[in-house]
Amino acid sequence: MAESVFDCRMCGHCCEGKGGIIVSPTDLTRISDFLHISCEEFIERYGMLHNGKLKIRSGDNDYCVFFVPGKGCSVHEGKPNICRAWPFFRGNIEDPESLAMAKEYCPGILPTASHSDFAAEGRRYLREANLIASDPTCEANALILPPEQKNKA
Repeated sequence: MAESVFDCRMCGHCCEGKGGIIVSPTDLTRISDFLHISCEEFIERYGMLHNGKLKIRSGDNDYCVFFVPGKGCSVHEGKPNICRAWPFFRGNIEDPESLAMAKEYCPGILPTASHSDFAAEGRRYLREANLIASDPTCEANALILPPEQKNKA
């Protein structure tokens, strides 16, 4: 079997940044259930609305509030689909330059992976994990593949 194009190193680079972790309605139910709180309580304690989408707040360190340095994601089993999908985002699947930048940023992406191998594995993973989004009003745009990409997935 060929080497995978991605092996998470749990470095947290993908957990850093303000306002990028979109929580779809399905994600909200899953993460609230994982935390044993209501959806309303989750939104109040951890959420924020940005451009009409629910997102997880960042802490003072600019990391997701659920990222624990040295340990990783404290809600790993309940995490949103956008987190489950990394690094197989639309941009990285469609654009070799985007993938090249992601390789510089993420130590888990195999540096020698070709764009075509990465894209094929990414589409397969997204399809098998049921992570291809379809509703731009409440889901991450990075998970919405164009029709021709969905068909390849």
